[in-house]
Amino acid sequence: MTPTPALELRIPPPVLALLCAAAMWALSQWPPLFALTPALRLLLALPVAAAGLLFNIAGVVRFRRAGTTVNPLKPHSASTLVRVGVYRLSRNPMYVGVLLLLAAWAIYLSALWSWLGVLGFYFYIDRFQIAAEERALTARFGADYRAYCASVRRWL
Repeated sequence: MTPTPALELRIPPPVLALLCAAAMWALSQWPPLFALTPALRLLLALPVAAAGLLFNIAGVVRFRRAGTTVNPLKPHSASTLVRVGVYRLSRNPMYVGVLLLLAAWAIYLSALWSWLGVLGFYFYIDRFQIAAEERALTARFGADYRAYCASVRRWL
């Protein structure tokens, strides 16, 4: 059995998102900046942010209705495999939502370098959060979870 990476399930995804957002702001201070007006940046960012919020809310609501944990640091505590609603589109709609919120922030910041925060969040969550969650859910739900993985994408 391979050892578990030290970073798995260590940083709560909302904390990671805030760290990425702060880093994105810091990176946005460096050129090159896109020449977009604040109004246009807002116009472009708002629909992306709204989609992110919808994914997050829909994911949390489905977990609450199923009576299962929303704590991303304890996937082994899941009591139910949720496969309805937004979970028919993505196995990780809350992470998709956060990624969209970070993308909206990058759009609003209007700086190419800020997209590094979006990429950083994606790669960290995919490797150190989702991989560990999937192992825990496979151990908990077995063939049902493997069948779900075969029919629904990890992201979108």
